[in-house]
Amino acid sequence: MGSDIVTNRKALRDFQIIERFEAGVSLVGTEVKSLRAGRADLLGCYAKVEKKGVVLYDATIQVYEKASHETHDPKRPRQLLLNKAEIIRLTEQTLRKGLSLPVLRMYWKKGRVKVELGLGKGKHAADQRHDLKKKAEQRETERELSHFKRGR
Repeated sequence: MGSDIVTNRKALRDFQIIERFEAGVSLVGTEVKSLRAGRADLLGCYAKVEKKGVVLYDATIQVYEKASHETHDPKRPRQLLLNKAEIIRLTEQTLRKGLSLPVLRMYWKKGRVKVELGLGKGKHAADQRHDLKKKAEQRETERELSHFKRGR
């Protein structure tokens, strides 16, 4: 794994992730410099399978301040780089089963920007409450267990 640029923690709360994929991102020079400065946001970001491949939507990469006259659009759609077998698999899963492709995180790997896509189903409010309740119970159990261990 590489070092994280930005993570989308809200995606794990809103989606039940079934499978994870790693994809490269097609970027221009000023976007890479902006990412090195840590100026990116994945809130509400998703990927969509289209005829030309898989495209990343709503990923905000802020404009690089020190750029000359050439700048990029911060919310432009960006092409994701996957192999043909992965694109076919994602196409089948999203079209037939109605699954979504939220972006979980963006990170560096061997000097290149990678995106982790999650293939998942959206959670309803009741599912989210159930997960929060389960986390709270586990936290309470671990707290009691550590308190018990300290007493010995």
